[in-house]
Amino acid sequence: MLASKDRIALVTGANKGIGFEIARQLGKEGNRILIGARDRDRGQTAVASLRSEGFAARYVQIDLTELATIAGATADIESQEGRLDILINNAGITSSGDGAPSAASLEAVRRTFDINFFGTLAVTQAMLPLLKRSASGRIVNLSSSLGSLTQIGDPTSEFASFRFIGYGASKAALNMLTVQLAAELRDSGIKVNSADPGYTATDLNGRRGRQTIPEGAAAAIRLALLSDDGPTGGFFNASNPQPC
Repeated sequence: MLASKDRIALVTGANKGIGFEIARQLGKEGNRILIGARDRDRGQTAVASLRSEGFAARYVQIDLTELATIAGATADIESQEGRLDILINNAGITSSGDGAPSAASLEAVRRTFDINFFGTLAVTQAMLPLLKRSASGRIVNLSSSLGSLTQIGDPTSEFASFRFIGYGASKAALNMLTVQLAAELRDSGIKVNSADPGYTATDLNGRRGRQTIPEGAAAAIRLALLSDDGPTGGFFNASNPQPC
């Protein structure tokens, strides 16, 4: 794998929370960080924070609901860096109105899918040509145990009682993207995996999670820094494979 100081990492939704911590930890490892965020002021604030710690970072505007910004971000990275080594698909939302399948708002479910799955797919497709220029490309999709059919279907699981069809289904779709893309790219050297951050206290859940943000970032960081003999096409928490 490339030396840390030579790697270029794009983290979407990186202006706060787990995304920012992933960017920060990758910066500590010597990677050059591209802070992907739709809000310029928040993105630049995140960049300033990373730079104050001595990390190489810059802002890239990207909004997963606006294809023009995805194309613009791709052109920007191609012009400024010429390639991409690590893509962390962290950006994601929950939507008011999401809930049990019998009652969830269709608008809320569509809004959730637009970002959590369709937007992530669009970013991944756009960045693939740049990742293929890397000597050891890595794609990490931030998923969730709520997207695991095995865990949600197990009545003894702590997640079995959660009923958010939009969020859970969008993360299940993200796991499918991981499996299929990993198989498609198996001979390319690019590794594609899903990361389960665990129930982490973030704005996404009203800070009700039991894990700290650094704990929630650990799985994605490990997968982003996998050695060339590491796994691909899997779903992992910070230390173990998880059932899809």
